[in-house]
Amino acid sequence: MGSSNNMALVAGAGAGLGQSLLARFEAAGMHPVGLGRTRPADPVGMFHEIDLSDEAEVADRIGNLIALHGPPRIVVHNTAELVIAPFAETALADFERTWTSMVQTLVVLAQSVLQPMVRGGGGTLVVSGATASLRGGARFSAFASAKFALRGLTQSLAREYQPLGVHVAHVILDGIIDTERSRNLHSLDPSKMMKPEEIAEAYWQLAQQPGSAWTHELDLRPASEGF
Repeated sequence: MGSSNNMALVAGAGAGLGQSLLARFEAAGMHPVGLGRTRPADPVGMFHEIDLSDEAEVADRIGNLIALHGPPRIVVHNTAELVIAPFAETALADFERTWTSMVQTLVVLAQSVLQPMVRGGGGTLVVSGATASLRGGARFSAFASAKFALRGLTQSLAREYQPLGVHVAHVILDGIIDTERSRNLHSLDPSKMMKPEEIAEAYWQLAQQPGSAWTHELDLRPASEGF
């Protein structure tokens, strides 16, 4: 097994926050590894195209990475599947898709990394949440139900694994992240959007907290955002 123990994994490492996280970890001297369905243009560090909901595929890929680089020191779960539709027009398949993308992927990822992290001396697992983690809105029944479940799962993981040395944190992203796609989708002044590199800095700081003062839940929003 590799002895560097300096790997940072980002599951859901697409353009925007995922790539900004990898860039921040790389700048800190870590070995960045992105996982996701679609390879972004010019990915930071190493990128693996993978179905994060596939238990066997994820276990095999992460097992190989751990054999090469040692257990990860930082793991970020950053997957998303947004469905916006009236409840009467939201099919069961829409619910299944959101839950598979966000909840099942964390289950599969956590089962692959947490025990190796414990054996390797600890680390940090950060889960990306959203406004919908706390508040279900009209037309967001599929998305909000999955985000609520994701938050509950993260709390359970924190209570089980923090005593074993793994810092588990949930970050509520209460705003629109500034990406090319979001600028095309939303008629919002970019100055009121969340900058992915600045979110990435907050994630990095979470991973640096001493064990006597760990944050479990952090909410981030632009200064202009009401709450």
